[in-house]
Amino acid sequence: MESKSKLVKRAKKGDTEAFQLLIHEEKEKMYRMAYMYMKNEEDALEVFQESLYKALNSIRTLKQNDYFSTWLMRILINTAIAALKKKQKFILMNNELYEQIGNVTYFQSEEHLDLLQAMDDIEEKYKTVLLLRFYQDYTVKQIATFLDCPEGTVKTNIRRGLEILRSKLKGVYFDDRQNSVVSGRNESYSCPD
Repeated sequence: MESKSKLVKRAKKGDTEAFQLLIHEEKEKMYRMAYMYMKNEEDALEVFQESLYKALNSIRTLKQNDYFSTWLMRILINTAIAALKKKQKFILMNNELYEQIGNVTYFQSEEHLDLLQAMDDIEEKYKTVLLLRFYQDYTVKQIATFLDCPEGTVKTNIRRGLEILRSKLKGVYFDDRQNSVVSGRNESYSCPD
């Protein structure tokens, strides 16, 4: 298979087949992130499609081919935030919605449900960095590139976001060991250097 860098070069020249191959590698991550923001399939698909449209129309503006994934995720995040602001709705996930999405593996544990409900109540800047770091497994450096901000700011927002989540989840669990975001992990996360 052709290297990602070569596919990006072809896509920048207007090759839609190369663009489709690039999107094929990114589509699952993009949809998961859109769903985390929008909380329902219809809105997530709309954000996903709008992001692809924007990316296709502006791929020629991508300056560094190696950052295609980062550039694409930034478009998706900005599109999701704009969609939320436009609709001026913040959907709290309820039990009925959880039952509808019960076949999605990372929503199956009670701890994840509590976490997602708590994340609905935190500021977007904390929510975004936490989703990118712990649901998409991006490094602090990658997140800083996505959001076009210093790594120190990302680390601070991760730390503050985790503190807010811990305080929201503290009353949910009786055992201090379970104050962590996900049961079975250490009580605190450390930001990678």
